[in-house]
Amino acid sequence: MTQKEIKKVSVSIEKLTGMIYSIRGQKIMLSTQLADLYGVEPRVLVQAVKRNIERFPKDFMFQLTSEEFTNLKSQIVTSSWGGMRRSTPYAFTEQGVAMLSSVLRSKRAVQVNIEIMRAFVKLRKMLTSHKELAHKLADLEKKYDEQFAIVFEAIQQLLEEDEKPKKKIGYIKERQAKYGNRSRKN
Repeated sequence: MTQKEIKKVSVSIEKLTGMIYSIRGQKIMLSTQLADLYGVEPRVLVQAVKRNIERFPKDFMFQLTSEEFTNLKSQIVTSSWGGMRRSTPYAFTEQGVAMLSSVLRSKRAVQVNIEIMRAFVKLRKMLTSHKELAHKLADLEKKYDEQFAIVFEAIQQLLEEDEKPKKKIGYIKERQAKYGNRSRKN
């Protein structure tokens, strides 16, 4: 494979991160999408995996259930899933994807795997930064909740004071009624 052909193989990390899904608490990529990236038919990819099944323990690869596949299709909203399927696709974890390049044994597979590994790393970094951001936000909420609690207490006290009858100051209507009926003499 020439350097020019390898450049054609490179796939944007953004596109790859969009192909990484979370199923059963793991980040995975589907066999159908991987086959497309590697430039092989899905059945060829699955055959290569089955010939080397000892390299793919359950934490590297598993087949989706019909329910998982249906849920995934409804979340992704894609126009084409390759027509009618006899079986559900396989899900490959990061380690399973890394193992695929050794099973497929092509330069394209190696190059695509490098890009996929970079996408997994980027996704991990994004998740880590989101967790840090979530912790900072929770700390801020606690801090401001305490400060706002004081403000809410003060508002509550003001509202309670408004409920108490206040001593009236100035001209009172009762007096007006008492003294207002007098006629003036000029």
